[in-house]
Amino acid sequence: MPQIQLTPAQRKSHRADAHHLSPVVFIGNDGLTPAVTKEADHALKAHGLIKIRVFSDDRNAREAMLHTLAGDLNAAPIQHIGKLLVLWRPIEDKPKDIDEDRGAAPRDVKVLKFSSRGGQRPQVKTVRVLGNQRLTPGGTVKRAKVLKKSVKKSQSH
Repeated sequence: MPQIQLTPAQRKSHRADAHHLSPVVFIGNDGLTPAVTKEADHALKAHGLIKIRVFSDDRNAREAMLHTLAGDLNAAPIQHIGKLLVLWRPIEDKPKDIDEDRGAAPRDVKVLKFSSRGGQRPQVKTVRVLGNQRLTPGGTVKRAKVLKKSVKKSQSH
């Protein structure tokens, strides 16, 4: 597969994003093995932008590894500085299954109850609110009101 071609501005942006990253794949004395390629592929699927540390003193070998990985994984070589290689590949969007019948999920809400005296700390209470419930301004949980059906609609059916 061919590697991704980027403009210099895009490459500069990815270099800036990769600055704070730690290496997630390490290439040891055995060199570029299928296991290393597989791990780099998994890391690119998860993160998109990764750093790879190579424990080799040969600069030409590191440069060859960068271009081999970029070609095999359909990624863009971003940077080769010292013993670090930076690769980027766009993350694929995962299709989400939408369930129309699913209701709202329960959520935990923190309720602050202030005392009548100003100097004391407020009490913090965690309350679980279900999908058919609501939280009042006073901090109590109430069930949602049942909607009344229209007389006209019930007669037509």
